[in-house]
Amino acid sequence: MLQMSKKLRHRGPDWSGIYCGEKAILAHERLSIVDVKSGKQPLYSKDRKHVLAVNGEIYNHQDIRKTFENSYEFLTQSDCEVILALYRKKGIDFLEDLNGIFAFALYDEEKDTYMIARDHIGIIPLYMGWDHYGNFYVASELKALEGYCNKIQEFLPGHYMTNEKPGELIRWYNREWKDYAAVKDNPTSIDDLRNALEAAVHRQLMSDVPYGVLLSGGLDSSVVSAIAKKYSAKRIENHDQTGAWWPQLHSFAVGLIGSPDLAAAQKVADHIGTVHHQIHFTVQEGLDAIRDVIYHLETYDVTTIRASTPMYLLARFIKSMGVKMVLSGEGADELFGGYLYFHKAPNAELFHEETVRKLGKLHLYDCLRANKSLAAWGVEGRVPFLDKEFIDVAMRLNPEDKLIKNGRIEKWVVRKAFEDYLPKEIVWRQKEQFSDGVGYSWIDTLKAITKERISDEELTNAKYRFPIHPPMSKEEYYYRTIFKELYPSDSAAACVPSVPSVACSTPEALAWDESLRNTNDPSGRAVKNVHVESYK
Repeated sequence: MLQMSKKLRHRGPDWSGIYCGEKAILAHERLSIVDVKSGKQPLYSKDRKHVLAVNGEIYNHQDIRKTFENSYEFLTQSDCEVILALYRKKGIDFLEDLNGIFAFALYDEEKDTYMIARDHIGIIPLYMGWDHYGNFYVASELKALEGYCNKIQEFLPGHYMTNEKPGELIRWYNREWKDYAAVKDNPTSIDDLRNALEAAVHRQLMSDVPYGVLLSGGLDSSVVSAIAKKYSAKRIENHDQTGAWWPQLHSFAVGLIGSPDLAAAQKVADHIGTVHHQIHFTVQEGLDAIRDVIYHLETYDVTTIRASTPMYLLARFIKSMGVKMVLSGEGADELFGGYLYFHKAPNAELFHEETVRKLGKLHLYDCLRANKSLAAWGVEGRVPFLDKEFIDVAMRLNPEDKLIKNGRIEKWVVRKAFEDYLPKEIVWRQKEQFSDGVGYSWIDTLKAITKERISDEELTNAKYRFPIHPPMSKEEYYYRTIFKELYPSDSAAACVPSVPSVACSTPEALAWDESLRNTNDPSGRAVKNVHVESYK
Protein backbone atom coordinates (compact mmCIF):
# COMPACT_ATOMS: atom_id res chain seq x y z
CA MET A 1 0.00 0.00 0.00
CA LEU A 2 2.88 2.40 0.71
CA GLN A 3 4.31 1.70 -2.74
CA MET A 4 0.90 2.22 -4.38
CA SER A 5 0.32 5.44 -2.46
CA LYS A 6 3.75 6.79 -3.37
CA LYS A 7 2.73 6.74 -7.04
CA LEU A 8 0.15 9.42 -6.17
CA ARG A 9 2.47 11.72 -4.23
CA HIS A 10 2.50 14.33 -7.01
CA ARG A 11 -1.20 14.85 -6.19
CA GLY A 12 -0.44 15.41 -2.50
CA PRO A 13 3.14 16.44 -1.79
CA ASP A 14 2.40 18.03 1.60
CA TRP A 15 1.79 15.05 3.90
CA SER A 16 1.47 11.26 3.84
CA GLY A 17 -0.92 9.53 6.21
CA ILE A 18 -2.04 5.94 6.70
CA TYR A 19 -4.58 3.95 8.67
CA CYS A 20 -3.87 0.24 9.02
CA GLY A 21 -6.60 -1.88 10.62
CA GLU A 22 -7.28 -5.58 10.67
CA LYS A 23 -9.65 -5.50 7.71
CA ALA A 24 -8.82 -2.26 5.86
CA ILE A 25 -5.97 0.10 4.98
CA LEU A 26 -6.44 3.74 3.95
CA ALA A 27 -3.43 5.67 2.60
CA HIS A 28 -3.54 9.38 1.78
CA GLU A 29 -1.20 11.83 0.07
CA ARG A 30 -2.28 15.31 1.07
CA LEU A 31 -2.40 18.59 -0.80
CA SER A 32 -3.24 21.10 1.96
CA ILE A 33 -5.62 23.84 0.83
CA VAL A 34 -7.99 24.26 3.80
CA ASP A 35 -6.88 23.84 7.43
CA VAL A 36 -3.21 23.37 6.63
CA LYS A 37 -2.25 22.84 10.30
CA SER A 38 -4.68 20.21 11.60
CA GLY A 39 -6.43 18.77 8.58
CA LYS A 40 -4.04 15.95 7.78
CA GLN A 41 -5.64 12.67 6.70
CA PRO A 42 -6.99 10.09 7.19
CA LEU A 43 -9.57 11.91 9.31
CA TYR A 44 -11.11 10.19 12.33
CA SER A 45 -14.22 10.51 14.45
CA LYS A 46 -13.48 11.24 18.13
CA ASP A 47 -13.86 7.56 19.08
CA ARG A 48 -11.62 6.67 16.07
CA LYS A 49 -14.18 4.14 14.88
CA HIS A 50 -14.85 6.00 11.62
CA VAL A 51 -11.91 6.64 9.28
CA LEU A 52 -12.02 8.83 6.18
CA ALA A 53 -9.66 9.52 3.27
CA VAL A 54 -10.83 12.20 0.83
CA ASN A 55 -9.53 13.93 -2.25
CA GLY A 56 -11.54 17.09 -2.83
CA GLU A 57 -13.25 20.12 -1.36
CA ILE A 58 -16.64 20.54 0.34
CA TYR A 59 -17.64 24.11 -0.46
CA ASN A 60 -20.65 24.25 1.87
CA HIS A 61 -18.84 22.75 4.87
CA GLN A 62 -19.42 25.79 7.09
CA ASP A 63 -23.20 25.61 6.60
CA ILE A 64 -23.12 21.87 7.34
CA ARG A 65 -21.03 22.41 10.48
CA LYS A 66 -23.64 24.83 11.86
CA THR A 67 -26.24 22.05 11.84
CA PHE A 68 -23.99 19.97 14.15
CA GLU A 69 -23.16 22.70 16.70
CA ASN A 70 -24.42 20.70 19.69
CA SER A 71 -24.41 17.17 18.35
CA TYR A 72 -20.96 16.39 16.91
CA GLU A 73 -17.47 17.24 18.11
CA PHE A 74 -15.21 18.19 15.22
CA LEU A 75 -11.50 17.55 15.70
CA THR A 76 -10.19 19.74 12.86
CA GLN A 77 -11.18 22.70 10.68
CA SER A 78 -10.97 20.53 7.56
CA ASP A 79 -13.85 21.04 5.15
CA CYS A 80 -13.95 17.28 4.55
CA GLU A 81 -14.58 16.36 8.19
CA VAL A 82 -18.29 17.12 7.74
CA ILE A 83 -18.51 13.82 5.80
CA LEU A 84 -17.87 11.93 9.06
CA ALA A 85 -20.54 13.92 10.90
CA LEU A 86 -23.09 13.36 8.14
CA TYR A 87 -22.32 9.65 8.02
CA ARG A 88 -22.84 9.31 11.77
CA LYS A 89 -26.19 11.09 11.51
CA LYS A 90 -27.61 9.69 8.25
CA GLY A 91 -25.66 6.56 7.36
CA ILE A 92 -25.03 6.44 3.61
CA ASP A 93 -27.87 8.83 2.67
CA PHE A 94 -26.04 12.16 2.83
CA LEU A 95 -24.30 12.67 -0.51
CA GLU A 96 -26.89 15.09 -1.85
CA ASP A 97 -26.15 17.33 1.16
CA LEU A 98 -22.64 17.99 -0.16
CA ASN A 99 -21.76 20.76 -2.58
CA GLY A 100 -18.23 20.02 -3.62
CA ILE A 101 -15.77 17.97 -5.59
CA PHE A 102 -14.73 14.70 -4.03
CA ALA A 103 -13.73 11.08 -4.15
CA PHE A 104 -13.62 9.40 -0.76
CA ALA A 105 -13.36 6.13 1.10
CA LEU A 106 -14.96 5.87 4.54
CA TYR A 107 -14.35 2.85 6.77
CA ASP A 108 -16.55 2.04 9.77
CA GLU A 109 -14.28 -0.03 11.98
CA GLU A 110 -17.02 -0.78 14.50
CA LYS A 111 -19.32 -2.38 11.91
CA ASP A 112 -16.55 -3.47 9.53
CA THR A 113 -18.32 -1.68 6.66
CA TYR A 114 -17.16 0.77 4.04
CA MET A 115 -18.56 3.45 1.75
CA ILE A 116 -16.88 4.84 -1.35
CA ALA A 117 -18.27 7.72 -3.40
CA ARG A 118 -17.45 10.14 -6.22
CA ASP A 119 -18.80 13.62 -6.93
CA HIS A 120 -21.73 14.42 -9.23
CA ILE A 121 -19.81 15.02 -12.50
CA GLY A 122 -16.47 13.31 -11.88
CA ILE A 123 -14.34 16.40 -11.33
CA ILE A 124 -12.13 14.32 -9.03
CA PRO A 125 -10.87 11.06 -10.59
CA LEU A 126 -11.39 7.62 -9.01
CA TYR A 127 -10.58 4.06 -10.10
CA MET A 128 -11.25 0.66 -8.57
CA GLY A 129 -9.53 -2.69 -8.95
CA TRP A 130 -9.22 -6.26 -7.75
CA ASP A 131 -6.03 -8.28 -7.33
CA HIS A 132 -5.74 -12.02 -7.96
CA TYR A 133 -6.46 -12.73 -4.27
CA GLY A 134 -9.79 -10.93 -4.53
CA ASN A 135 -8.73 -7.88 -2.50
CA PHE A 136 -10.57 -4.70 -3.47
CA TYR A 137 -8.86 -1.33 -4.02
CA VAL A 138 -9.79 2.23 -4.95
CA ALA A 139 -7.32 4.93 -5.95
CA SER A 140 -7.35 8.48 -7.30
CA GLU A 141 -5.33 7.46 -10.34
CA LEU A 142 -5.00 4.33 -12.42
CA LYS A 143 -1.21 4.21 -11.97
CA ALA A 144 -1.57 3.19 -8.32
CA LEU A 145 -3.47 0.05 -9.35
CA GLU A 146 -1.58 -0.90 -12.52
CA GLY A 147 0.71 -3.84 -11.85
CA TYR A 148 -1.11 -4.77 -8.65
CA CYS A 149 -4.67 -5.34 -9.87
CA ASN A 150 -5.57 -7.75 -12.66
CA LYS A 151 -8.91 -6.00 -13.15
CA ILE A 152 -9.27 -2.18 -13.18
CA GLN A 153 -12.34 -0.02 -13.88
CA GLU A 154 -13.25 3.62 -13.54
CA PHE A 155 -15.44 4.36 -10.51
CA LEU A 156 -18.25 6.28 -12.21
CA PRO A 157 -19.22 9.85 -11.24
CA GLY A 158 -22.39 10.42 -9.23
CA HIS A 159 -22.21 6.89 -7.77
CA TYR A 160 -21.34 5.25 -4.48
CA MET A 161 -20.57 1.72 -3.32
CA THR A 162 -20.84 -0.10 -0.01
CA ASN A 163 -19.73 -3.51 1.19
CA GLU A 164 -23.37 -4.65 1.16
CA LYS A 165 -23.12 -4.86 -2.63
CA PRO A 166 -19.37 -5.04 -3.36
CA GLY A 167 -18.52 -4.14 -6.93
CA GLU A 168 -21.98 -2.65 -7.60
CA LEU A 169 -22.10 1.08 -8.27
CA ILE A 170 -25.28 2.80 -7.05
CA ARG A 171 -26.26 6.14 -8.62
CA TRP A 172 -26.91 8.92 -6.10
CA TYR A 173 -26.92 11.93 -8.49
CA ASN A 174 -30.23 12.10 -10.34
CA ARG A 175 -31.79 15.16 -11.96
CA GLU A 176 -35.12 15.75 -13.68
CA TRP A 177 -33.55 18.20 -16.16
CA LYS A 178 -31.99 15.30 -18.04
CA ASP A 179 -35.42 14.87 -19.64
CA TYR A 180 -36.18 17.49 -22.29
CA ALA A 181 -39.87 17.42 -21.37
CA ALA A 182 -38.99 18.67 -17.88
CA VAL A 183 -37.32 21.87 -19.16
CA LYS A 184 -38.84 22.68 -22.57
CA ASP A 185 -41.37 25.16 -21.18
CA ASN A 186 -39.12 26.76 -18.56
CA PRO A 187 -38.40 30.50 -18.53
CA THR A 188 -34.85 31.80 -19.00
CA SER A 189 -33.64 34.38 -16.52
CA ILE A 190 -30.36 36.10 -17.33
CA ASP A 191 -30.29 37.56 -13.80
CA ASP A 192 -30.69 34.15 -12.16
CA LEU A 193 -27.89 32.79 -14.31
CA ARG A 194 -25.57 35.65 -13.37
CA ASN A 195 -26.35 35.39 -9.66
CA ALA A 196 -25.90 31.61 -9.61
CA LEU A 197 -22.46 31.72 -11.27
CA GLU A 198 -21.30 34.55 -9.02
CA ALA A 199 -22.36 32.49 -6.00
CA ALA A 200 -20.52 29.42 -7.34
CA VAL A 201 -17.27 31.32 -7.89
CA HIS A 202 -17.56 33.03 -4.51
CA ARG A 203 -17.89 29.78 -2.54
CA GLN A 204 -15.14 28.11 -4.54
CA LEU A 205 -12.61 30.79 -3.53
CA MET A 206 -12.45 29.02 -0.14
CA SER A 207 -8.71 28.62 0.53
CA ASP A 208 -6.03 29.01 3.22
CA VAL A 209 -3.25 29.07 0.61
CA PRO A 210 -2.44 31.32 -2.39
CA TYR A 211 -4.72 30.79 -5.39
CA GLY A 212 -5.08 32.07 -8.92
CA VAL A 213 -7.16 31.77 -12.10
CA LEU A 214 -6.49 30.13 -15.45
CA LEU A 215 -7.17 32.77 -18.09
CA SER A 216 -7.10 31.51 -21.68
CA GLY A 217 -8.78 34.59 -23.11
CA GLY A 218 -11.87 32.64 -24.10
CA LEU A 219 -15.29 33.53 -22.75
CA ASP A 220 -15.52 30.93 -20.00
CA SER A 221 -12.21 31.50 -18.25
CA SER A 222 -12.61 35.26 -18.68
CA VAL A 223 -16.00 35.27 -16.95
CA VAL A 224 -14.69 33.12 -14.07
CA SER A 225 -11.63 35.36 -13.72
CA ALA A 226 -13.70 38.55 -13.70
CA ILE A 227 -16.00 37.22 -10.98
CA ALA A 228 -13.06 35.92 -8.94
CA LYS A 229 -11.44 39.36 -9.15
CA LYS A 230 -14.66 40.91 -7.85
CA TYR A 231 -14.46 38.85 -4.63
CA SER A 232 -10.72 38.28 -4.20
CA ALA A 233 -10.01 41.26 -1.95
CA LYS A 234 -11.99 39.78 0.97
CA ARG A 235 -11.58 36.55 2.92
CA ILE A 236 -14.37 34.19 1.89
CA GLU A 237 -14.07 31.99 5.01
CA ASN A 238 -15.39 34.71 7.34
CA HIS A 239 -18.10 35.94 4.95
CA ASP A 240 -16.03 38.80 3.47
CA GLN A 241 -15.56 40.52 6.85
CA THR A 242 -11.78 40.96 6.60
CA GLY A 243 -9.18 41.46 3.93
CA ALA A 244 -8.00 38.41 2.02
CA TRP A 245 -4.73 36.77 3.05
CA TRP A 246 -3.52 37.08 -0.56
CA PRO A 247 -5.56 39.98 -2.01
CA GLN A 248 -3.73 40.24 -5.35
CA LEU A 249 -5.36 37.86 -7.84
CA HIS A 250 -2.87 36.24 -10.22
CA SER A 251 -3.95 35.00 -13.66
CA PHE A 252 -2.09 32.54 -15.88
CA ALA A 253 -2.14 31.99 -19.65
CA VAL A 254 -0.11 29.65 -21.85
CA GLY A 255 0.53 29.53 -25.58
CA LEU A 256 2.98 29.64 -28.45
CA ILE A 257 4.34 33.09 -29.22
CA GLY A 258 1.68 34.91 -31.23
CA SER A 259 -1.18 32.59 -30.25
CA PRO A 260 -4.73 34.01 -30.33
CA ASP A 261 -5.34 33.00 -26.71
CA LEU A 262 -2.41 34.95 -25.31
CA ALA A 263 -3.46 38.22 -26.90
CA ALA A 264 -7.04 37.84 -25.70
CA ALA A 265 -5.98 36.82 -22.19
CA GLN A 266 -3.77 39.89 -21.84
CA LYS A 267 -6.67 42.11 -22.87
CA VAL A 268 -8.91 40.55 -20.21
CA ALA A 269 -6.24 40.75 -17.50
CA ASP A 270 -5.67 44.45 -18.24
CA HIS A 271 -9.42 45.06 -18.08
CA ILE A 272 -10.14 43.26 -14.79
CA GLY A 273 -6.82 44.11 -13.10
CA THR A 274 -5.14 40.79 -12.32
CA VAL A 275 -1.40 40.22 -11.90
CA HIS A 276 -1.02 38.42 -15.20
CA HIS A 277 1.55 35.79 -16.18
CA GLN A 278 1.96 34.96 -19.85
CA ILE A 279 3.82 31.68 -20.32
CA HIS A 280 5.28 30.77 -23.70
CA PHE A 281 6.12 27.24 -24.72
CA THR A 282 7.72 25.96 -27.88
CA VAL A 283 6.44 23.13 -30.03
CA GLN A 284 9.57 21.15 -29.14
CA GLU A 285 8.95 21.61 -25.40
CA GLY A 286 5.45 20.30 -25.95
CA LEU A 287 6.69 17.29 -27.90
CA ASP A 288 9.25 16.53 -25.20
CA ALA A 289 6.50 16.50 -22.58
CA ILE A 290 4.10 14.14 -24.41
CA ARG A 291 5.26 10.97 -22.67
CA ASP A 292 4.98 12.57 -19.20
CA VAL A 293 1.56 13.96 -20.12
CA ILE A 294 0.29 10.50 -21.09
CA TYR A 295 1.72 9.07 -17.86
CA HIS A 296 -0.09 11.65 -15.72
CA LEU A 297 -3.29 11.90 -17.75
CA GLU A 298 -3.66 8.12 -18.17
CA THR A 299 -5.29 8.49 -21.58
CA TYR A 300 -4.55 8.18 -25.29
CA ASP A 301 -7.48 10.38 -26.34
CA VAL A 302 -6.25 12.79 -29.02
CA THR A 303 -8.09 15.95 -27.93
CA THR A 304 -7.18 15.45 -24.29
CA ILE A 305 -3.46 15.05 -25.00
CA ARG A 306 -3.40 18.01 -27.39
CA ALA A 307 -4.97 20.30 -24.79
CA SER A 308 -3.31 18.78 -21.70
CA THR A 309 0.26 19.33 -22.83
CA PRO A 310 0.23 23.17 -22.66
CA MET A 311 -1.80 22.96 -19.44
CA TYR A 312 0.74 20.55 -17.94
CA LEU A 313 3.59 22.94 -18.79
CA LEU A 314 1.65 25.87 -17.36
CA ALA A 315 0.92 23.99 -14.13
CA ARG A 316 4.64 23.63 -13.47
CA PHE A 317 5.06 27.41 -13.63
CA ILE A 318 2.02 27.94 -11.39
CA LYS A 319 3.55 25.61 -8.80
CA SER A 320 6.84 27.53 -8.96
CA MET A 321 4.92 30.70 -8.00
CA GLY A 322 3.71 29.08 -4.77
CA VAL A 323 0.11 28.95 -6.00
CA LYS A 324 -1.69 25.75 -4.97
CA MET A 325 -5.23 26.23 -6.30
CA VAL A 326 -6.64 27.73 -9.51
CA LEU A 327 -10.12 28.33 -10.86
CA SER A 328 -10.84 27.31 -14.44
CA GLY A 329 -13.64 27.60 -17.00
CA GLU A 330 -14.33 23.93 -17.83
CA GLY A 331 -17.94 22.86 -18.26
CA ALA A 332 -19.53 25.89 -19.90
CA ASP A 333 -19.37 24.42 -23.42
CA GLU A 334 -21.22 21.32 -22.24
CA LEU A 335 -23.86 23.24 -20.29
CA PHE A 336 -24.58 25.83 -22.97
CA GLY A 337 -23.65 24.10 -26.24
CA GLY A 338 -20.52 26.12 -26.84
CA TYR A 339 -18.66 23.83 -29.23
CA LEU A 340 -18.87 24.91 -32.84
CA TYR A 341 -20.64 21.74 -33.98
CA PHE A 342 -23.65 22.86 -31.91
CA HIS A 343 -24.35 25.28 -34.78
CA LYS A 344 -25.58 22.20 -36.66
CA ALA A 345 -28.15 21.16 -34.00
CA PRO A 346 -31.51 20.73 -35.80
CA ASN A 347 -33.74 21.74 -32.88
CA ALA A 348 -33.88 22.50 -29.15
CA GLU A 349 -34.64 18.92 -28.12
CA LEU A 350 -31.61 17.42 -29.88
CA PHE A 351 -29.50 20.33 -28.64
CA HIS A 352 -30.54 19.66 -25.03
CA GLU A 353 -30.02 15.91 -25.30
CA GLU A 354 -26.49 16.52 -26.57
CA THR A 355 -25.67 18.82 -23.62
CA VAL A 356 -26.86 16.08 -21.25
CA ARG A 357 -24.67 13.52 -23.07
CA LYS A 358 -21.68 15.87 -22.97
CA LEU A 359 -22.06 16.48 -19.24
CA GLY A 360 -22.21 12.74 -18.67
CA LYS A 361 -18.89 12.25 -20.48
CA LEU A 362 -16.94 15.15 -18.97
CA HIS A 363 -15.18 12.83 -16.54
CA LEU A 364 -13.49 11.14 -19.51
CA TYR A 365 -12.25 14.35 -21.11
CA ASP A 366 -12.16 17.92 -19.75
CA CYS A 367 -12.52 17.03 -16.06
CA LEU A 368 -9.77 14.44 -16.42
CA ARG A 369 -7.55 16.93 -18.25
CA ALA A 370 -8.06 19.82 -15.84
CA ASN A 371 -7.59 17.70 -12.74
CA LYS A 372 -4.63 15.55 -13.74
CA SER A 373 -2.68 18.19 -15.71
CA LEU A 374 -2.65 20.36 -12.61
CA ALA A 375 -2.34 17.57 -10.04
CA ALA A 376 0.83 16.38 -11.78
CA TRP A 377 2.50 19.37 -10.09
CA GLY A 378 0.48 19.45 -6.87
CA VAL A 379 -2.00 22.13 -7.96
CA GLU A 380 -5.75 21.81 -7.41
CA GLY A 381 -8.20 22.87 -10.12
CA ARG A 382 -11.72 24.10 -9.34
CA VAL A 383 -14.47 24.50 -11.91
CA PRO A 384 -17.31 26.88 -10.92
CA PHE A 385 -19.36 26.18 -14.06
CA LEU A 386 -19.67 22.58 -12.79
CA ASP A 387 -20.73 23.62 -9.29
CA LYS A 388 -23.63 21.35 -8.34
CA GLU A 389 -26.06 24.20 -7.65
CA PHE A 390 -25.06 26.14 -10.76
CA ILE A 391 -25.53 23.12 -13.03
CA ASP A 392 -29.15 22.92 -11.88
CA VAL A 393 -29.73 26.56 -12.81
CA ALA A 394 -27.99 26.25 -16.19
CA MET A 395 -29.64 22.99 -17.24
CA ARG A 396 -33.13 24.19 -16.31
CA LEU A 397 -32.93 27.13 -18.71
CA ASN A 398 -35.17 26.73 -21.73
CA PRO A 399 -33.05 24.93 -24.37
CA GLU A 400 -34.69 27.03 -27.07
CA ASP A 401 -32.83 30.04 -25.65
CA LYS A 402 -29.48 28.22 -25.91
CA LEU A 403 -29.92 27.48 -29.64
CA ILE A 404 -27.54 29.21 -32.03
CA LYS A 405 -29.99 30.99 -34.33
CA ASN A 406 -31.39 34.37 -35.36
CA GLY A 407 -27.96 35.97 -35.28
CA ARG A 408 -27.19 34.70 -31.79
CA ILE A 409 -23.69 33.33 -31.16
CA GLU A 410 -23.04 30.15 -29.16
CA LYS A 411 -23.42 30.62 -25.36
CA TRP A 412 -25.40 33.79 -25.96
CA VAL A 413 -27.07 33.62 -22.53
CA VAL A 414 -23.69 33.54 -20.75
CA ARG A 415 -22.35 36.40 -22.86
CA LYS A 416 -25.47 38.47 -22.19
CA ALA A 417 -25.26 37.79 -18.43
CA PHE A 418 -21.68 39.06 -18.20
CA GLU A 419 -21.34 41.54 -21.06
CA ASP A 420 -20.71 44.37 -18.59
CA TYR A 421 -17.80 42.53 -16.95
CA LEU A 422 -15.48 42.24 -19.95
CA PRO A 423 -14.38 44.05 -23.12
CA LYS A 424 -16.90 43.73 -25.94
CA GLU A 425 -14.42 41.97 -28.24
CA ILE A 426 -13.92 39.26 -25.58
CA VAL A 427 -17.60 38.81 -24.72
CA TRP A 428 -18.50 38.27 -28.36
CA ARG A 429 -15.32 36.42 -29.41
CA GLN A 430 -16.19 33.13 -31.09
CA LYS A 431 -15.18 29.76 -29.71
CA GLU A 432 -11.56 28.57 -29.92
CA GLN A 433 -10.94 25.11 -28.52
CA PHE A 434 -8.03 25.28 -26.08
CA SER A 435 -5.75 23.04 -28.12
CA ASP A 436 -6.35 25.34 -31.13
CA GLY A 437 -6.16 28.62 -29.25
CA VAL A 438 -2.69 28.05 -27.77
CA GLY A 439 -1.36 28.24 -31.35
CA TYR A 440 -2.41 26.38 -34.50
CA SER A 441 1.11 25.13 -35.27
CA TRP A 442 0.96 22.95 -32.14
CA ILE A 443 -1.74 20.68 -33.59
CA ASP A 444 -0.36 20.89 -37.12
CA THR A 445 3.02 19.65 -35.88
CA LEU A 446 1.47 16.78 -33.91
CA LYS A 447 -0.39 15.65 -37.02
CA ALA A 448 2.70 15.90 -39.21
CA ILE A 449 5.03 14.06 -36.84
CA THR A 450 2.64 11.21 -36.09
CA LYS A 451 1.85 10.85 -39.81
CA GLU A 452 5.56 10.41 -40.42
CA ARG A 453 6.19 7.98 -37.56
CA ILE A 454 3.19 5.67 -38.06
CA SER A 455 2.93 3.82 -41.36
CA ASP A 456 -0.27 3.19 -43.31
CA GLU A 457 0.24 -0.53 -42.73
CA GLU A 458 0.47 -0.08 -38.95
CA LEU A 459 -2.80 1.84 -38.87
CA THR A 460 -4.53 -0.68 -41.14
CA ASN A 461 -3.52 -3.49 -38.79
CA ALA A 462 -4.10 -1.57 -35.58
CA LYS A 463 -6.91 -3.94 -34.48
CA TYR A 464 -4.40 -6.77 -34.14
CA ARG A 465 -1.95 -4.86 -31.99
CA PHE A 466 -4.66 -3.01 -30.05
CA PRO A 467 -7.81 -5.17 -30.04
CA ILE A 468 -9.38 -2.97 -27.34
CA HIS A 469 -10.36 0.38 -28.91
CA PRO A 470 -8.19 0.15 -32.07
CA PRO A 471 -6.76 3.61 -32.93
CA MET A 472 -8.69 5.50 -35.62
CA SER A 473 -5.87 7.85 -36.68
CA LYS A 474 -2.08 7.88 -36.81
CA GLU A 475 -1.99 10.48 -34.06
CA GLU A 476 -4.08 8.27 -31.77
CA TYR A 477 -1.95 5.24 -32.71
CA TYR A 478 1.22 7.10 -31.68
CA TYR A 479 -0.22 8.06 -28.29
CA ARG A 480 -1.51 4.54 -27.82
CA THR A 481 1.98 3.03 -28.22
CA ILE A 482 3.26 5.25 -25.41
CA PHE A 483 0.23 4.45 -23.24
CA LYS A 484 0.81 0.72 -23.79
CA GLU A 485 4.37 1.00 -22.52
CA LEU A 486 3.26 2.85 -19.40
CA TYR A 487 0.02 0.93 -18.77
CA PRO A 488 0.32 -2.50 -20.41
CA SER A 489 -2.86 -4.13 -19.06
CA ASP A 490 -6.03 -4.53 -21.13
CA SER A 491 -7.99 -3.19 -18.14
CA ALA A 492 -6.08 0.09 -18.32
CA ALA A 493 -6.76 0.45 -22.05
CA ALA A 494 -10.47 -0.19 -21.54
CA CYS A 495 -10.66 2.77 -19.11
CA VAL A 496 -9.98 5.21 -21.97
CA PRO A 497 -12.71 6.34 -24.42
CA SER A 498 -12.19 5.99 -28.16
CA VAL A 499 -15.09 7.20 -30.33
CA PRO A 500 -15.50 9.16 -33.58
CA SER A 501 -15.71 12.91 -32.93
CA VAL A 502 -15.74 16.20 -34.77
CA ALA A 503 -14.76 19.26 -32.73
CA CYS A 504 -15.45 17.35 -29.49
CA SER A 505 -18.89 16.07 -30.53
CA THR A 506 -20.37 12.84 -29.29
CA PRO A 507 -20.88 10.16 -31.96
CA GLU A 508 -24.65 10.75 -31.81
CA ALA A 509 -24.27 14.39 -32.92
CA LEU A 510 -22.52 13.36 -36.14
CA ALA A 511 -25.96 12.52 -37.54
CA TRP A 512 -26.92 16.21 -37.47
CA ASP A 513 -25.13 17.17 -40.67
CA GLU A 514 -23.46 15.42 -43.60
CA SER A 515 -20.35 17.56 -43.21
CA LEU A 516 -19.90 16.16 -39.69
CA ARG A 517 -20.40 12.53 -40.75
CA ASN A 518 -17.61 12.74 -43.30
CA THR A 519 -14.99 14.09 -40.88
CA ASN A 520 -13.08 12.67 -37.92
CA ASP A 521 -11.05 15.51 -36.44
CA PRO A 522 -11.47 16.75 -32.86
CA SER A 523 -10.11 20.21 -33.71
CA GLY A 524 -12.58 23.10 -33.67
CA ARG A 525 -11.30 24.03 -37.15
CA ALA A 526 -13.01 20.91 -38.48
CA VAL A 527 -16.38 22.70 -38.31
CA LYS A 528 -16.38 25.16 -41.16
CA ASN A 529 -18.69 27.99 -42.20
CA VAL A 530 -20.15 28.69 -38.76
CA HIS A 531 -18.34 31.96 -38.11
CA VAL A 532 -20.70 34.87 -38.56
CA GLU A 533 -19.74 38.53 -38.79
CA SER A 534 -22.74 40.22 -37.17
CA TYR A 535 -23.66 38.51 -33.91
CA LYS A 536 -25.96 40.36 -31.56
